[in-house]
This record gives sequence, structure tokens and C-alpha cells, in this order.
Amino acid sequence: MISLLSRRLLFVTGKGGVGKTTVAAALGLLASEQGKRTLVCEVEPKGDLSVAYECGSTPFSGRRVGPLLTAMSMDTEASLREYLRLIARVPVVGRIGPVASAFDFVATAAPGIREILTIGKLCYEVRENHYDLVVVDASATGQVIGQLAAPVGINELVRVGIVRNQTGWMLDILRDPATTGAVIVSTPEEMPVSEAVDLASRVEAETPVKLACVIANRVLPELFGRREEIVFESVSSRARTDQMAEALGVGVPALTSVMSAARLAVTIRRDGAAHLERLREGIDESVPSLYLPYLFGRAHGLRAIRQVARLLGEEL
Repeated sequence: MISLLSRRLLFVTGKGGVGKTTVAAALGLLASEQGKRTLVCEVEPKGDLSVAYECGSTPFSGRRVGPLLTAMSMDTEASLREYLRLIARVPVVGRIGPVASAFDFVATAAPGIREILTIGKLCYEVRENHYDLVVVDASATGQVIGQLAAPVGINELVRVGIVRNQTGWMLDILRDPATTGAVIVSTPEEMPVSEAVDLASRVEAETPVKLACVIANRVLPELFGRREEIVFESVSSRARTDQMAEALGVGVPALTSVMSAARLAVTIRRDGAAHLERLREGIDESVPSLYLPYLFGRAHGLRAIRQVARLLGEEL
């Protein structure tokens, strides 16, 4: 099995709300702590990455957030400007203006142009060896397939010329499973698991990128073993609760609340375990699965990212 962090380009995706930004930020932090020059890119610049690293805005040019860690947000116009300057050798002064307007027209008429600028920027950073690892906080389930498949579509559409040449080397990077991989994040719930299973099959069938890993996030720990659960059930009756409250010197309502909360946690854990089993069955058995526990505390910010990075390090 290829080690996850030995790759050069990782696309982290999943249903919205499952914690993909947290996982992407944590993977970037973990890689940098292992001595890798790491770039974490937020494809949809909503500011989630800046919240994760508590670093302020993350511009297209990048912001250093650690000794070996840089964070950035994608900007289509800036990516076009960079492409024209570095690849097409077209001098660009000031704002793109008419070029940007023409690009908007072309992008509307030819789906995939905007996506190719996003994917191209990320592949360029890998090709030029600016970083040892590029971690992408990619778009959610509904959009990521179009982004990953864009180079294939453009390559089939354009047979000759500079665009064809550019998509050629991008595809070389994307198709190499030792270089590039997709990471799907899910939570142990019905809809996220269903979308993760569907996304995994679509990544394999419709994109040049191979699935590298599935990460189950917010997995509740097991409160009771089988023996403890038998004891818990035996003391859950009202009569036993009264006796326990008296023995412990606490009020019956308080103890009842604790018992109810424990029962709810056990129920959620059981439901989650069933969903995780369905996730394992729906994903190719050769694809590794990692598990991140539910964080009973602050789920955002650098402290949480460090905690998730440590947990990922234990899994990897």
C-alpha cells in the first residue's frame, strides 16, 4: 500500500459538513511536521482554511502558517494571469480586463475551462517541485467530479496545440497513483455514507484520479463492552435508579439525565457502527479506511487541527 503522505497531491472531498476542511488542514500540518514542504489549498475560498489555521486571509500567493506549511485560496482570475505569464508567455500588466471578459465567455461556452485552471495550478506546483505535498481542500461531492475530470474532457475536445500539451502533463500527474490520490471524508451517518460510497465509484469511473483513502470522521467511542452493557441495562430501571441515587447522594433527576444521555450515546454509537459497516462494504477492500474519534470539545481552530493531526498520525 502506498503511504498516504508519500504522495505529492491529495484531493480531500466529501459531503458538505463532514469536516473535510479540518481533515485537509490536519493532513497538511501533519506532513509539515514530518519535514515535508506542504501547501494546503482551499478551492472554494470561503475562509474555512483561515479559520482552521487561525491565520487571517489565505491569498492566492499563499500565506506561511508554519515553518514548512503554506496555505492559499484558489482565485480563477489570478490563476489565469499566472497561466498566461508562465505557460503561454503572454505579458500581463494590471488587471486582465478584456482577457478576463473573453475568458468568461469561453468558459461559459466550453465547460471545464475554469476547472482546468484550478487543477492546472495544483499540478503545476507539483511539477515544478515547489512543495513536497499539495493538499487540496476540494469542492464537495456535487462538484469535485467535474473538477477532477476536466483535464480528460479538455484533452478529448482539443486535439492539437498548447492547450492539448498542457492537459497532457496534467494527466500524467493525475493518473499516477503514487503521485496523486483522492481522500473521501464521511461521518457515520446515513446520507454522508451514501454519498461517500457513490462518490468513490464515480471517482474511479469518471476521473483519472485513484481513491487513496476513506476517512470516517466523528466516530463515537464505545462506552460499554458487552458485560458493562448488561450491568447498565440491569441498573436502568426506575427502582434501581432510586437506589443508586440514594447510595451516591445525588438527586434522582440528575442521575436519570446521566443514564438517558448514556443510553442515547449507545444508540448513536450502534447506528454509527451500522453505517460504518455499510461504508466498508461499499468501498473497494484495497482502499484503506481511517477513523477519527468525535472531539468532545472545540471542533474549530488550530488547537483542534493539531489534535486531529495527532490522531491521523496514529492512524497512518
